[in-house]
Amino acid sequence: MLTPAELRAAVERRLEEAGRAWLDRALTEAAKSGPQAGDSGPDSASGSASASSPASASGSASGPARWELDFASAGRHVRSARPAPGDPTPHDLPDAARILLLHAADADAPTAARLYARGTGAERRAVLLALPYLRLDAADAVPLVEDALRTNDTRLVAAAVGPYAARHLSPHSWRQAVLKCLFTGVPLTAVAEWERRARGDAELARMLTDYAGERTAAGRPVPADLDRVLAQTAQTAQTAQTSPTAAASRTAPAATTSPTAPTAPTRALTREES
Repeated sequence: MLTPAELRAAVERRLEEAGRAWLDRALTEAAKSGPQAGDSGPDSASGSASASSPASASGSASGPARWELDFASAGRHVRSARPAPGDPTPHDLPDAARILLLHAADADAPTAARLYARGTGAERRAVLLALPYLRLDAADAVPLVEDALRTNDTRLVAAAVGPYAARHLSPHSWRQAVLKCLFTGVPLTAVAEWERRARGDAELARMLTDYAGERTAAGRPVPADLDRVLAQTAQTAQTAQTSPTAAASRTAPAATTSPTAPTAPTRALTREES
């Protein structure tokens, strides 16, 4: 993950003078303003109709802070002006600009929740991507991650399974997140620290095997990434690695079973799961 300084430098390399000037002004304003008193409250993460008024948007009669308006309008101001071969920026330019704004404002959990609840899909994605950059207490933003994982927006799902989720999602929620990625086609590379969290996880192995069995029985392909996660779950449990197609053969019709699937690893996985 890039540091804020590295991310800003990477963004500025791709902007024209007007875009750099806008970003500099917006970040300066964000650093001066920061989270506003009164940001928290019953509407902060509910997205209720009453939350749409200018007064409630910032918790004050003066309306939203300038940096929050910049957060919403970033897509109109930061556009790539030149190709950047080897550019290390891992995000779209508007995403990156919004991450920088949230960091500069030192946004707290209520502010992040409010911007997420009231934001567009792009703004919600940026909030999720910014979570590792914010000084949040413990798992304050876990509800935002879990909300994103309930959607079918693959860009939101991919943003939700970043470093913040790797550190703060409960084991059950993290396993569900992995299955969600496999089900929706979000690549495993989007899941931060998946090797560490999957290692030796027998319950995750059971869930993956069941999922593979359901796919195979229905005549559907098993996601290629599933094999990689399943192999990782076996590492510290000292069970043999198995392909999900072989594991699925216990419940799948013989016609759909992989002809090359080894039998010994399948028995080892069964002992682990029992």
